[in-house]
Amino acid sequence: MPLPSWNPLAPVFQTVAAFSRQLLIAPEASPEDHRLRPLLSVSLSLPAAPPPPPEVLKEKDANAAPLTKEEVGRATWMLLHTIAAQFPDEPTRQQKRDAKELMHIISRLYPCKECAEHFKEVLKTNPVQAGSQAEFSQWLCYVHNVVNRSLGKPIFPCQRVTARWGKLDCPERSCDLEGTNDIMPNR
Repeated sequence: MPLPSWNPLAPVFQTVAAFSRQLLIAPEASPEDHRLRPLLSVSLSLPAAPPPPPEVLKEKDANAAPLTKEEVGRATWMLLHTIAAQFPDEPTRQQKRDAKELMHIISRLYPCKECAEHFKEVLKTNPVQAGSQAEFSQWLCYVHNVVNRSLGKPIFPCQRVTARWGKLDCPERSCDLEGTNDIMPNR
């Protein structure tokens, strides 16, 4: 189900939903096997009511504003590193293709056009490596550092990726888009 057009992150949520349906803990398991579940569950339910008109938002919170380029960047990297941390140790061919396609989709749909073009160039010189969870996480850390260098930002030590991002600590079927009530108020 597509998200309303007023949500600027709808394409990212839809991509993550499609991607997460392919990330399975035990791809060789039978459909009734409890291990056969998405690693990331994304709720794309629509709000019960349309968003309030802009003037209502202004009255409610005079400081409300669109996200800055920096805020979108931080949120995107957080999402990508979390996906890489949850990526299977032995992904299927489809999961490998999905990881690569996700990066290329982001390079085409990212809301900052200058950033998207730069990410396309980064992908050309550093093709996605998604042969395992460790490889994907290390590749993502490397390309994140390529971007950080170009922006004059500090470099993250890639040997600390697992310590920083690790696996999500979620009981089965409880990891959905928690904390997104500001995006989808009536979830």
